[in-house]
Amino acid sequence: MLKQIKTFSLYGIKAYIVTAEIDIGRGLPSCSIVGLPDTSVREARDRLHSALANSGFKMPSSRILINLSPANVKKEGTQLDLAMAVGILCAGGFVKSVDCPDALFIGELSLSGKVKTCGGIIPAMLAASEKKINKVYIPSANCAEAASVKGIEIIGVKSVRELADHLNGVAEISPYGGDPFRSPQRAYPDFSDVEGQHFVKRALEVAAAGAHNVLMIGPPGSGKTMLAMRMPGILPPMTDGEAMDVSCIYSACNMLKEGEGLMANRPFRSPHHTISDVALVGGGSSARPGEISLAHRGILFLDEFPEFSRRAVEAMRAPMEDGHITVSRVRGTSTFPASFMLVAAMNPCPCGYHGHPTKECACTPYRIKKYRSRISGPIMDRIDIQVELLPETSENIYSGEAAESSVAVRQRVTAARFKSLARLKGKKGVYANARLDSDDLKTFCTISPDAAKLLRRALAQFSISRRGADKILKVSRTIADLAGCEKISDEHIAEALQYRMDEET
Repeated sequence: MLKQIKTFSLYGIKAYIVTAEIDIGRGLPSCSIVGLPDTSVREARDRLHSALANSGFKMPSSRILINLSPANVKKEGTQLDLAMAVGILCAGGFVKSVDCPDALFIGELSLSGKVKTCGGIIPAMLAASEKKINKVYIPSANCAEAASVKGIEIIGVKSVRELADHLNGVAEISPYGGDPFRSPQRAYPDFSDVEGQHFVKRALEVAAAGAHNVLMIGPPGSGKTMLAMRMPGILPPMTDGEAMDVSCIYSACNMLKEGEGLMANRPFRSPHHTISDVALVGGGSSARPGEISLAHRGILFLDEFPEFSRRAVEAMRAPMEDGHITVSRVRGTSTFPASFMLVAAMNPCPCGYHGHPTKECACTPYRIKKYRSRISGPIMDRIDIQVELLPETSENIYSGEAAESSVAVRQRVTAARFKSLARLKGKKGVYANARLDSDDLKTFCTISPDAAKLLRRALAQFSISRRGADKILKVSRTIADLAGCEKISDEHIAEALQYRMDEET
């Protein structure tokens, strides 16, 4: 007897519907899985045998053939287990199959017959919605995650036995009726922990308000890493659309916590400088998202920036401009979102003390130039804000002066971000001033005559590139938003130029 059960598989972060065709025919007892299964899918034969036996069902003593259609696409992941088990039960006459052909079955099986959580639930729900599938059976622990996609009936399943009883009408499982659950806001270290460094704090506030890339250059102990670790605490909350985009990526990578729905916290990724270029930008045989995609709508913090491999850093050029990356492999092409905010930190020289007020630098000018040249001009040109830090003087340490908290800074940042979003009126792909294109600059970045004169003089004097000029204009737009001004004045241009001078001088 032939039965067809729908499930899904992933390529990159996109789900596609897979039909598990189960045929129980005459022949010696065996179980074969065809349709380009990977190792984890082939091993399902043994899991199915034990899971069904421990759930009170006997594996049919016949030849079982399972075909995963479309057969020309490789299938990966253990989420296909439940569909294959339901197909065997239907084909063997153990359960009624009235509901099965029109529903989607997702879940990994343990040997005891329990249905375990799996990744890719949100992409699967989106694929089900596109295919007009109205009912989905998933692990009960994934229900909150699945509820982020509306219009689909969600049945949470804990075991094969429970599912069989539900399909036979013995003990009905109530559909999940909860709202999409958002994980609670994380508590981040506070900006008030950092004494002094007012200029750099202001630069980071501007960067957070406009999602601008920022580079901090300073000697060891000046507070670069400490400030970067406090950046997530001043970022504005994610909109519903942003939360869905980020959660979809983490769901596809199976990185959402059990029972967690939509993510509420913006991502903060901080890979070690030994990371490979594939791990940073994405790729591999299965086209997995890299760190730049995991930092989508959040922060990618690269500490000791010059120590990262040149190839890995240069691979970020296009994503930093486009907000996405396309990975092409023999099996296909995947496009991953990568609208991240780069926060980088580096020493001014190999020994770290060039320009230090009290410690002497041991580096020659040649070594300093060689060290800084590890970061290419095109990458530096894509960094909107570049600031230098120096250690705070003893008078500013333990002075008892109350520093501004992250909550106060975040309120200003949020107000400025919402002001820019209202101006953009939901323009697709643009969520902050850093993502304005050339047409947007003409429309939204109106500058006064004095501001235009100051900008032209700076471009000529410091040989700033056209991209650099656009970056200055975008930062000026953010500074004006923080100040509550619609028009960009020379004061806003002057502040934006301060954050660019280190590169040009």
